[in-house]
Parts: sequence; C-alpha cells; structure tokens
Amino acid sequence: MFEDYISKTQKSKALYERAKRVLPAGVSYAIRYFEPYPFYVAKAKGSKLYDVDGNSYIDFWLGHTALILGHSPPAVMKAVKRQIENGTHYGVAHELEIALAEQVTKMISNAKMVRFTNSGTEANMYAIRLARAYTGKNKIAKFEGGWHGGYDALHVAVKPPFDVPESAGLTSGALQDTIVLPYNNIEGVKMKLKNEEVAAILIEPVLGVGGGVFAEKEFLKGLRELCDEKGTLLIVDEVITGFRLAPGGVEQYFGVRPDITVLGKILGGGFPIGAFCGPTEIMEKVDTLRYQRPQYSFHGGTFAANPITMTAGLATLKLLEDGKLINKLNRLGDKIREQLRKIFEANGINVQVTGTGSIFNVHFTKEELKDANAVFRADRKKLAEYHSKLITNGVFFLPTHNGTLSTAHIKADIEKLFSETEKYAKSLA
Repeated sequence: MFEDYISKTQKSKALYERAKRVLPAGVSYAIRYFEPYPFYVAKAKGSKLYDVDGNSYIDFWLGHTALILGHSPPAVMKAVKRQIENGTHYGVAHELEIALAEQVTKMISNAKMVRFTNSGTEANMYAIRLARAYTGKNKIAKFEGGWHGGYDALHVAVKPPFDVPESAGLTSGALQDTIVLPYNNIEGVKMKLKNEEVAAILIEPVLGVGGGVFAEKEFLKGLRELCDEKGTLLIVDEVITGFRLAPGGVEQYFGVRPDITVLGKILGGGFPIGAFCGPTEIMEKVDTLRYQRPQYSFHGGTFAANPITMTAGLATLKLLEDGKLINKLNRLGDKIREQLRKIFEANGINVQVTGTGSIFNVHFTKEELKDANAVFRADRKKLAEYHSKLITNGVFFLPTHNGTLSTAHIKADIEKLFSETEKYAKSLA
C-alpha cells in the first residue's frame, strides 16, 4: 500500500536513513514517525506543507494543532521580524510579557494572573504543583485517555490498557499520588474519589490522544460541583482547545469555570509556549515576594516569556479576540464532520466522527464513543490506512490523530479532503 508514497518521496527516504543514525527512531518525537517513513518538510505556507521532493500537502495536523492561522501568517511574521531586530532572548523582564498576560486575562474571564512556560508539559507540571501548594493536599486525579505531556505524575493511563506503564523509567513513587478516573462518567468519578482527599482534578475538554471525544456539559457541571464540595481545584488542560473553540475558553464554550487553566500551542503563535493561569488568590502562591520557602510554589525557566514567542502570541490573540475567525472555523468543523459521516455511510461503512468546533476525527466502528476505551476499540489499523491514503494523495493528517482547521484553509482544501475520502470509502465498499 506504500508503493505510490515511496515513489514520490525518495529524498525523504534518504533523509530518514540519515536521521536514524543520529536520532532515536529517526525522529524528535515518537508520534512524528509513521509508516513507511515520514516525509521531510522543506517549507510551509498557509494551509500547505511542501516536502523535499517537491510534493505539497494540505495540512490538517497544523503543527500538533497549534497553527490556527496556518503556516507563516503575515501579521504574525511581520511582528516577529520586527522583534528579532530588537533581540531574541533577554532573560530579564520586558513589556511584551505584560502585554500578552494582559491579553490572556482580557479573554479568559477567570484568569486574573498568568505565568508563562516553554511547553504544555511544563505548564501542566507547574499547575499541579500549584494546586498542591494551594490546597495542602498531595493526591491528584486525571482521566483515562487524557494526555497532559511527559511529566511523570501525569504520564499514566494515556492509552489502553491503562494499567500498562506509558514509559520505562516511571517510578511507583512518581505515580503513587495519581488517581485515574473514567471520562464522561460522573458516578464513576464520585466512586473513585469517595474516600480521597485530592488537590486537583485535571481534564482535557476534548481528548487529544483519546480521539477527539469531548466532555459532555452535564459531566463537566458535575465535576465542577464535586470539586466545590470536596475543596478540590478543577484544572482544565486547554493546551489544544485554548483559543480554538472560543476566545474565552471552556467557560465560554462549555459553561464550566476552571480554577486553573493550562494553555499552550495557539497561545505561542507558532513558537514554543505554555502557560498556567487562574484567580489571584491561587496564582499568588507562585509569588516569592509574598511567600517564603517552602510555602511558595516554584515556577521558572530560562526561556519563559521569550520575547519572540510573546510577540507572536500577542499578534495571534489580537486576531482571534473578537471570535469571528474562531466561529467561522467552528461552523466549518460542523460541516466537515457531517460530510465525512455521510461519505462513509453512503458507502456502507460504519464510522463515528468525533470532535467539536474545529477539531475532528473519524473512527471505524458502530459503537458510540464516549471515552478513550471506545476509541481504541475501533479499527485503528483502518484509521491509519485511511490517513496513509490521504497523505499519499496530498492531504496530511498525522496518522490516527485528530485533524484541525486553520483560517488558511480554503474551499478547495476542504473539497480535496472530501474527494479523497470518497475515493478511500469506495475502495472499501
């Protein structure tokens, strides 16, 4: 099934052979490998990736879902080029970090203070530490299928079977205070936490690794009520969904108020970033002028609030602030989910199409999908085959992962997705 792909990507094949000698598995992140080998990008612009062999791909992966404005958006590039002339890294305070923090607090109503990190993993790590510092409790809870980066205490129960460790090198000590909860099952959550004192419950409102399943509003409402009842903080990991579903995040889109919001991806405007934010009374625990060791919650990082990232992030959020672009993408997402479902059903193929807003995925199964268990019971081999066929024909999804939309996608891009999907569906019929 890879013959056409291999014939089109000979330079990429040679680069992959070279990469394997110096990069484990030939890549810088395990998920970037796909069969038979990844193509190598030479440049990217708008909705397209261009590889070293001269092939172009309509990009629905968008840099791990980070590029809501597409590749190299003019307004962001202009601002970044201007900032580069003034320096790329200061290591001391500067006005741009204030400006981006002010913009975040302006858009996310429950965020009164912000701290910046270099990745979503870091942001989740520091958010968990802050929750423990604020509540005085040690245990935390996360959900089956939830991905919150590589931090040890959260690197558990990402993929079924959930009792198998996600990595070597994770000690029982690092994981002993983490409780794993069932997604979209409030009674199951209450049962697991009945006799537990928990600092925080951490949730992705739309599962990333877990296939685009979103949290039901009543479930989120139940979580909020449970957290209030138990004195537990609700941390919402919006690394993927932040500034994608709504300018104001989950409170605006799902109607739930987080205690701490974790951000990343889109916030950086195409540059590395993470952030955690929340009400002043919680965030003040990071304040080393207010608290002495060991009462404060440490946070820091050499490149935290890097001026290039701050510049790109500010330019991006200014474009998204009024919600018009986001709402347009959300409507397009509705259309895509509906049309993909129709294409497969018209060819007698059972699928479930997940996602919300501008996030979408296809799963080859009859079963209704409410959690990651059901997602992984679907035919993953067929999903990988579908994505591989799309890639060969110039439509890029990272195989088995969610697709997302950008403002750079045009009607012809979407029509190409539909036509290639129809070709694949007919080949199965």
